[in-house]
Amino acid sequence: MENSLRCFIVGLMVLLLSAGHLQLIEAQSRCEPVQLSWCLQSIVSNMPPSQECCQKLKGQEGCLCRERGDPTFGGYLRLPGAQRVAAACGVRFPGCN
Repeated sequence: MENSLRCFIVGLMVLLLSAGHLQLIEAQSRCEPVQLSWCLQSIVSNMPPSQECCQKLKGQEGCLCRERGDPTFGGYLRLPGAQRVAAACGVRFPGCN
């Protein structure tokens, strides 16, 4: 009985860890550079970012390095204002290679 309980717990842990890994992969695959359009005005001006901007930026935080290479929005992410907006939103702006 004790061995079957251990097997069940180990199996449950493996299942939960796998589900968490799949959610991470799914979140990373949702990189949508167009979401950054909510922040463009703040990036190119000295305006503080809106709540919508911060919400969208936080949703794209794991994608920022990839999005820096986007032909439409990547140039904006390379501007100094992008780091200022990220800091104001509490988003860690990565040092991308």
